[in-house]
Amino acid sequence: MKVTTDTPDLLVVDDKPLFLGIMLIVFILVFVAAGLMIVMSGEPLGILFGLFGGGMGLAAFAVFVRRVQVVFHGPEGYVELRRRNLFGGSRMRHDLNEIARAEIEESRSNEGGATWRVVLVIEEGQSVGRHPITLAYSNGRGHHRAAEAINRWLDAARGHARREA
Repeated sequence: MKVTTDTPDLLVVDDKPLFLGIMLIVFILVFVAAGLMIVMSGEPLGILFGLFGGGMGLAAFAVFVRRVQVVFHGPEGYVELRRRNLFGGSRMRHDLNEIARAEIEESRSNEGGATWRVVLVIEEGQSVGRHPITLAYSNGRGHHRAAEAINRWLDAARGHARREA
């Protein structure tokens, strides 16, 4: 998760799982290539090997590789959450004033390792609740930096709005 734009009027936070996407593409290519090699050696069941392995990799790619972008637009007063995967995309828009803050949710594995995701907290209105930016938890400091940037930007935007009123 990375802050790609941070101006007084606009904050854009992106999550592009490049490493996961590249690894799944390599997985697909390895299985398809192995299947072709098996077919070329005279074993027709290599087709099933390539199709099954490549298909599993493609299914994992479709499910897990999802680009997420959150746009905080001060002048127009909205927050837009954009998600995109192989099958298309979706957009969800909230009024900027509805967003109370960003928080970090933590998940721990049985081995004690922690992973995180950023959620937007809405305390009143139609969309009350915790709205995760990414559906999956992951490790790294990007989530903490993104939550801090969102909260800092929201505080500055609210201060600017109060000064104008």
